[in-house]
Amino acid sequence: MALLTAQLLAAAAEQWGVFEASFKGPTTGNPFTEVRLTARFYQDDFAREVTGFYDGDGNYRVRFMPERPGTWRFVTDSSAKELDGKKGEFIATKPGANNHGPVRVANEFHFAYADGTPFRQIGTTCYAWTHQSVALQEQTLKTLAGAPFNKLRMCIFPKRYNWSTNEPPLYPFAGTPPRDWDTTRFNPAFFQHLERRILDLQRLGIEADVILFHPYDEGHWGFDRMTAQADDRYLRYVVARLAAFRNVWWSLANEWDFMKGKREEDFERYGQIVAAADPHRHLLSIHNGKVMPNHTRPWLTHASIQNGSAVEDASRAVMYRDAFRKPVVYDEVKYEGNLPKRWGNLSAEEMVQRFWQGTVAGTYVGHGETYLHPRNLIWWATGGELHGQSPARLAFLRKVLDAAPTEGIEPIDKWQNPTYGGKAGHYYLVYLGKAAPTSWEFKLPKPPQGKANAIEDGMKFRAEVLDTWNMTATSVPGDFTLKRTGEYFWADANGRSIPLPGKPWQALRIRRVEP
Repeated sequence: MALLTAQLLAAAAEQWGVFEASFKGPTTGNPFTEVRLTARFYQDDFAREVTGFYDGDGNYRVRFMPERPGTWRFVTDSSAKELDGKKGEFIATKPGANNHGPVRVANEFHFAYADGTPFRQIGTTCYAWTHQSVALQEQTLKTLAGAPFNKLRMCIFPKRYNWSTNEPPLYPFAGTPPRDWDTTRFNPAFFQHLERRILDLQRLGIEADVILFHPYDEGHWGFDRMTAQADDRYLRYVVARLAAFRNVWWSLANEWDFMKGKREEDFERYGQIVAAADPHRHLLSIHNGKVMPNHTRPWLTHASIQNGSAVEDASRAVMYRDAFRKPVVYDEVKYEGNLPKRWGNLSAEEMVQRFWQGTVAGTYVGHGETYLHPRNLIWWATGGELHGQSPARLAFLRKVLDAAPTEGIEPIDKWQNPTYGGKAGHYYLVYLGKAAPTSWEFKLPKPPQGKANAIEDGMKFRAEVLDTWNMTATSVPGDFTLKRTGEYFWADANGRSIPLPGKPWQALRIRRVEP
């Protein structure tokens, strides 16, 4: 009988860390498909069932993310006698200072870590960064360490597309490149490498938005056109390996509708498989090309949307939020760069503007960079170094959001005055975009329905002018005292305005002087 050989480094793990039980078991036949292994982890009246996986060389593993501190026990169930009925226990200690748990949906349209800390998504895209040379991967991590991004969209499968045509160092299945694969046998080295990189991101405080399928293979490797049985087996294996990592998000596909070998009902099945297989209920989305999926599906936690024009102003950005009643992340709004394609040649100013428009609409926006490079090292595909001007400005936005109300930025008067976002009666961000006024009349709109008492005469506020391009915050002298001026607005009782520099990309931060 094989013995329990290891429990991830020690018989303890942090709350929201990874506990791993490792066993020796059968090596004959095909252990990937012929051996079933699960474990039931329990604490008092709380239990989770976790699926194990084969990791090669006779090693079987079960991974678990403890959601509560204290003593946990487990017992295995397996079709192999060597793996069946194994029992053990471990202690989940208090989380470390930088461990806030997995990100969840909060306040209907926003996100927070499991411990309640707000998560303000400032994401970026490096689709194939884990498929590059080790040196380039290390450069990507070094760049991310100095960048403002807290989420990274990345593919599991390699990507073959314009400006990204290299063969990866590792492949997900046993076989011979480019197309001779045994999809019943996974390559443990490939997934072990992927896991190390996800943990590298975790150490940087970055969520890994893991893209499970994408169309940018076009038959070169054939990972975009596997059989339904191979797809389902792959999904279950990936979830078994990665679900215990707290910084994982699932994205069923990038541009799902461009995968011509798949049908919409396939993605319905994929979503149900991932949601059912993940004991830790990570965030789950699907990303569109031209055809918008049904984001109201119960297994989708938020809407991941490609639409550049929607975030050119806040009034359009808010519409998807109203339609889907979930958090909206505009993961692709075109990219800052100079590619000949229209989707890859935004100016830095336009990229930053789209982030601010999405912010005051109560949504979130993603970044990407596509500057031509003599060796085709383009951030959006390969990672490496950032060359654009938007990341520094997005770091400024992140600081603004870190000081915003914990509930998240909400639209204040979305159908008439969409430039206002915040928390009615307490906090306002007003984004002026391309306009370049020399002054702004101080006025606050009527609160949203149901918050009629959030604002009233006599309230005092202080204001700052935020230059979102030059990254400055300038306080406006004195307090502004509210007086109602009509059915829809309160203004300053003394009729004051705020002087502005007559330049674009200005915003106002207005905060109540609490009594």
